Amino acid sequence: MSVAIALAGAFLIVLVLWEAFETIIFPRRVTRRVRLTRIFYRVTWRAWRRIVYLISSKHLRENLLSVYGPLSLIVLLCLWAFALIVGFGLLHWGSEAISEDRKSFITNLYYSGTTFFTLGLGDVRPLTAFARLLTVAEAGTGLGFLAIVIGYLPGLNNSFSRREVNISLLDARAGSPPTAAEILHRHNDEHGMESIRQLLHEWERWSAELLESHLSYPVLAFFRSQHDNQSWLAALTSILDASALVMVGLEGACVRQAQLTFAMARHAVVDLSLIFGVTPRWPEPDRLPPAQLTNLRSRLIAAGLRPKAGDEADRRLMELRTMYEPFIFALSTHFRLPLPPWVPESAAADNWQAGVSTPERGWMRAILPRRRGEGHF
Repeated sequence: MSVAIALAGAFLIVLVLWEAFETIIFPRRVTRRVRLTRIFYRVTWRAWRRIVYLISSKHLRENLLSVYGPLSLIVLLCLWAFALIVGFGLLHWGSEAISEDRKSFITNLYYSGTTFFTLGLGDVRPLTAFARLLTVAEAGTGLGFLAIVIGYLPGLNNSFSRREVNISLLDARAGSPPTAAEILHRHNDEHGMESIRQLLHEWERWSAELLESHLSYPVLAFFRSQHDNQSWLAALTSILDASALVMVGLEGACVRQAQLTFAMARHAVVDLSLIFGVTPRWPEPDRLPPAQLTNLRSRLIAAGLRPKAGDEADRRLMELRTMYEPFIFALSTHFRLPLPPWVPESAAADNWQAGVSTPERGWMRAILPRRRGEGHF
């Protein structure tokens, strides 16, 4: 019986340490389907979504969904620490080598906890050489676990910040939420297609960084952006949409750069779909029905662009859409992140414009000097 208890404790310790290694340290995508961390996120995220969507307030729902990412990380780290304490407690209990009621699991669990957190209270002591060795090993594990967590959180925050910087920059470049029509429209300036090429080049790199960071830290996908109408998935979708339009045909467009950006962004959505185990399926309703496509081309023509039209262009655009839209729709459904339209649905202000409220406008008019013919915001 004691041997079975000790083996159970050793198995639990190895299992938790391996899970922590794969989640925090291991830089490659883990293909093993049965993982405690994956089960934890699937169960808790589904439960959290169901509870949150019982709330009628959209704003409160979004706030609660944004809490899940950081909160789940804290809970996961606490569960790992507790499991390690239980594992070492089982080892101590199986070895029966500590003072003070050796047959009580609660006492062994208490001793394991004080050792793991290196408290050194001394009211319960190891009696044998094996128990002393096990105590040192547990104390070292506790210190190492704490060091890994301390090193993990700054890297996670740094990856999140890098992701959000470009999403914030996209606000004035593509609207809120970002759309392919606004990306092409707002970059059709005096520099022509060079501006679009530069934008697609920057987002090719951003897509690669997103893929690398979210494969290394999958929990980042649950971290939501500052504004309800922005997200990493919406930004990625709008870039894929814009790249597809350029690839189908815009006169003088940088097709090669659009192909590179499209390939990298699609790679990101496909791999993330595999990581989170979502099933690709076509968006419902269709994001770009024929009438919307006609409206899109009309807006581009009005902006001075010359998109290709006709059956061949429509067929080519549909082929490109089928390469990524089923994956982004599956991710959108899983994370409850709305997908952006191809064309802005209304003339709503961007986030940077909407940040000044009516009282603030009056306050600004009062304190800023007015000159003849000026003073309007």
